[in-house]
Amino acid sequence: MKNCIVIILVLFLSVSCKKELVKQPAKLIEKEKMVDIMYDLSLLDAMRYQNPIPLDSVETDPVKFILRKFKVDSLQFAQSNMYYATDYEGYKEMFDEVSKRLAVNQRATDSILKIEEKKAAKEKKKKEKDSIKEAVKKPLKQQATIDSIKQLIQLRKKR
Repeated sequence: MKNCIVIILVLFLSVSCKKELVKQPAKLIEKEKMVDIMYDLSLLDAMRYQNPIPLDSVETDPVKFILRKFKVDSLQFAQSNMYYATDYEGYKEMFDEVSKRLAVNQRATDSILKIEEKKAAKEKKKKEKDSIKEAVKKPLKQQATIDSIKQLIQLRKKR
């Protein structure tokens, strides 16, 4: 009987000692919405890394714009982010979802760039062919002009 009480007491203490590191905020952002915000913020970070000058010269803060887009204030975002970060597995899943979206976006962008590069290469070839045709036509035009001048000279001589 004593062993049973000790086991129950140890189990009770181990369960009751588990504290939440961060309490759930009153205005917790839903996971899906949080993933959307994290995705947009990741894109913003990538843009800042690639070309920092235009984003710094913008008068409005892009982060505030993103938060306003999702109708979330910065405190609510910070508290929700901290709350989700306490659950490592859940937070990792959220970042995995963001990574998947970024990868899909990257593949789409790469395919568009390849198509545009092919179009540009075709245009360049076409311009080169046109310039070659023009180069061939110029001497012919010049020859025709020379021939017409010779004809005029001959006509004047005959008069």
